[in-house]
Amino acid sequence: MELQIISRQDNIPPFDPQAIKAQQIEYFDPPYKAYNGTEITEKIIEKVLKEISDGINIYLYLDPDGEDNWLEVNCDGKWIALGFSGDFGQNNYYSYNPAFADTADQINKAAFEDKSIWTDLESGGQSPIPKIHAITDIELGVKAVEYFIRTGEFYPGIDWLHES
Repeated sequence: MELQIISRQDNIPPFDPQAIKAQQIEYFDPPYKAYNGTEITEKIIEKVLKEISDGINIYLYLDPDGEDNWLEVNCDGKWIALGFSGDFGQNNYYSYNPAFADTADQINKAAFEDKSIWTDLESGGQSPIPKIHAITDIELGVKAVEYFIRTGEFYPGIDWLHES
């Protein structure tokens, strides 16, 4: 596995705060709501962004069919992890926490109970998320989610990790 770190930028390019690039928003937890196309309104975006800090597991799809190019958002109020899957799983990016850079090689070897490596978050409701893929600045994570919803791109104000 090859890791490429994309360092955060200090200058965030301006974006249209009314644009909506996300084509589908799907909740992974009960009540398993989903919003598609024109159902994704400013009111829905505001609701989703407010819910993040309380704890949320959602998918934001750029693909209107919900098949590809999606950002998974997992938050428990302490950690927020963002994971992007594109090109049908061949192009993966994760929020990156440099404080846990030394744990990258341990992820494949470590027991999931090892809290020095793993968060309590679960991708897809089952796969533990490592701390190297999660950040503790929830407010910054919310900005990254809104940026993705609005632009369809990764927020340059956080570090990202590309795994290939």
